[in-house]
Amino acid sequence: MSGMLYWLYPGLKIKRWLLLAFCGLGAAFLGFLLLTGPAVFQFLQARLPLAGAYPYLLYGILLLCGGLPALFYGLYRALRAAKEALLFKSRHSLVEMIFTRRYLADGPRLVAIGGGTGLSTLLRELKNYTSNLTAVVTVADDGGSSGRLRHELGILPPGDIRACILAMADTEPLMEMLFNHRFTGGEGLAGHNFGNLFIAAMTEMFGFQEAVKFFGKVLAIRGQVYPVTLDLVQLESVDERGEKILGESVHSSRGGFLKRVALRPTEAKPLPEVLRAIADADAIILGPGSLFTSVLPNLLVPGVVEALLSSPAPVFYICNVMTQPGETAGFSASDHLRALLEHTSPQLVDYVVVNSDLAISPAELAPYRERGADLVRPDYENLRKLVPRIISYPLINRSMLSRHHGPSLARLLMGHIPAGMKRGWNAWESRFFSRSFPRA
Repeated sequence: MSGMLYWLYPGLKIKRWLLLAFCGLGAAFLGFLLLTGPAVFQFLQARLPLAGAYPYLLYGILLLCGGLPALFYGLYRALRAAKEALLFKSRHSLVEMIFTRRYLADGPRLVAIGGGTGLSTLLRELKNYTSNLTAVVTVADDGGSSGRLRHELGILPPGDIRACILAMADTEPLMEMLFNHRFTGGEGLAGHNFGNLFIAAMTEMFGFQEAVKFFGKVLAIRGQVYPVTLDLVQLESVDERGEKILGESVHSSRGGFLKRVALRPTEAKPLPEVLRAIADADAIILGPGSLFTSVLPNLLVPGVVEALLSSPAPVFYICNVMTQPGETAGFSASDHLRALLEHTSPQLVDYVVVNSDLAISPAELAPYRERGADLVRPDYENLRKLVPRIISYPLINRSMLSRHHGPSLARLLMGHIPAGMKRGWNAWESRFFSRSFPRA
């Protein structure tokens, strides 16, 4: 009850408009009674000396004409004042915000597994279809700002988790720019990302898992982001020459491709929340992202593949649109899928999603080929030998050929979620929603 008293405090700019709306409602109600019967008029006539000078119908019309505008204007201004207090300068109207939240709450339960830029690109679009979204992110990164924080502070690398949280955030662009800001000067600060430092500070205070939760609450993300494990793991790989490589960040500087990867230590434990999300999922998405350094490190944590195999949800593997030097140079789509299944289980994947847009000019591809990358060719005959269900669609981002076109990929996935997995949500609604509401 004491909380209700806050509505009476000065400065809210809501009470005056609620009072106006209440007076308008009373006047409109009285006018309605005067128009529907003479009993009220006779009651007023006995007490108001001028009441008999005018017909009661005129009183009713005047009260309705004055009361209804006052009612609606008062409610409008009260809602506007509440929005300004709660949402500040939101890009969406209050009714859009309410409808969006209710709509997304009924969306399918999706689990996306991966890391890096590829996963965050997909999450940025999937959040427009459902708020029941769980991102499972690798913690094997050991390069850049994340690697420095890992080595200096002994914490899990926050970079991929930060990128996924920002992609799922329902916040202003300025906040995203702030947490993506990378320092260019200062002793010890140069090269560090502000978002990474924020998570590192929260980790020292509350632990890594709580820091990730708090960061997600600050940015009002649509869903949940979890590290696949809280153990400090490192990636060990073997290239095509049989040479062992320790660490994740060195692959891009090497040529060729990888044959096998493993986690060290091997007894890392999966986060219980990750296993629960997989068990409750309506659909599970692997990738997009670097096959050996973003997708597979999640699946190598003991218990994750077993959870995927026991889950009734279909598993989609999103094949990259371009090869990566030092990891998948020269790989076709079936090579990507074969490496994934050899590291996990032949029964793991139900659908493989490949890009069919190969009409890229040599001039456009030249900068990528100079770095050792090329288009991933969808060799359908070999793919069918591994997974019978192939989803082929133009998915390449024409402004950056190494990435998927996020909106197209999200629409394609939502259209292929089996009807029984949608809990009343359907593809027509998803297409309507993606057109009708601006992206957060």
